[in-house]
Amino acid sequence: MRLMAGGINRACPSRRREGCWYGSDLPAPAPSLCVLGVPRYAHVVYCGNHRLRGCMPAFICTTCGAQYSNTQQPPDGCLICTDSRQNVNPAGQSWTTMDALRKTHFNAFRRLEPGLIGIGTFPAFAIGQRALLLRTSAGNVLWDCISFLDDATITLVTALGGLAAIACSHPHFIASAVAWSHAFKSVPVFVHGRDRKYVPRQDAVIRYWVEDQVPLADGVTLIRCGGHFPGSAVLHWAAGASGAGALLTGDTLLVRPDKKATFMHSYPNLIPLDPGSVRRIADRLDPWPFEAIYGGWWERVIPSNAKRALAESVAQYLNAIGGMLAED
Repeated sequence: MRLMAGGINRACPSRRREGCWYGSDLPAPAPSLCVLGVPRYAHVVYCGNHRLRGCMPAFICTTCGAQYSNTQQPPDGCLICTDSRQNVNPAGQSWTTMDALRKTHFNAFRRLEPGLIGIGTFPAFAIGQRALLLRTSAGNVLWDCISFLDDATITLVTALGGLAAIACSHPHFIASAVAWSHAFKSVPVFVHGRDRKYVPRQDAVIRYWVEDQVPLADGVTLIRCGGHFPGSAVLHWAAGASGAGALLTGDTLLVRPDKKATFMHSYPNLIPLDPGSVRRIADRLDPWPFEAIYGGWWERVIPSNAKRALAESVAQYLNAIGGMLAED
C-alpha cells in the first residue's frame, strides 16, 4: 500500500529496543512480583518480524485497555484514566499484560460488509470496543485498535493481506496499536497531532497528522472532527455501503441503540459535549456522502440512511442542550 500521507512500511531497524534485554544484559527474574498472576519476565513482545523473549512487560490498564512502554514496574497511574473523559477504577488502578490475557481471551472476526471485517476480544476487555479491518486494493487499514493480540489473530490478519496502516479515532482506541504495528512490519499508526499528549505509548511507528483531513489511499480519508478529543477523527470510506459511502467513527460520534447518534465529552462520566463542538462535527461531515456509520462496538451501526440520521441527531442534541425539546 502506498500511503498518500507519506506512510511507509518500516522494518524494525534494530533488535535492541527500549525496555528490552538481550544475552548478558538479561537480569535475574524478580522473585515474587506478579501482575494479575503473571511473573514479571514471562512475556513476549513483537518487534518487526521478531518475537523477543526476556523483555520487560508492556503493562496494559484493565480499565481502558491502554498499553504502555516496556517497564520493570507498572506505571504509577494511567494517563487515559486520570483524564476527565475516562475514570479510574473505584477499586483502584490495576494492570495486566498480553501474556496474562492470552490465558483467558481470544479474538473473533465478523464480516460486516464486503471489504470490512470487525475484530473484537472475548470475553469483553476494558472499554470493549472492536477494531475494523478495512480491505482495499492498495492494502489493509486497521481502524481503531484493541488491546489483545495473539498468534491466531496475526495468522488470520496475515491471511487477509496483513496491514499497511493503523489509524485511530482518538487516544481511548489506541489500545495496543504499537504492538499490533510491530507484529506487522512496523506499519505506521496514524494519530492526530492534537492528541499527542494523551498517547500512552510513544513510539517511532506513530505518525502524527496535523491537517483537518488526510487521504490514506484512494477513497480512504481521515477527517478530524474534534469534540470528544481535540483530534477526534473519523474515517470516510468511499466504496463502503455498496459505493454510497460509509463513516467509521469510533465514538467521535456514538451510535445510539435507536440508530441515531450522540456526542459527549466523556461517555463514562456522562459529561455532554458543548453545542459549538457538535455543530463543527456536523459541518466537517456535511460535504461527505455516506449511507452507513460504523461505530466503535459490534451493534453500534447505522446500516442505512446514516446521513439523514446524523442530521436529525445533531438537531435533537442541540435542542436538548438548549432546553428546547418538546415536553410530553
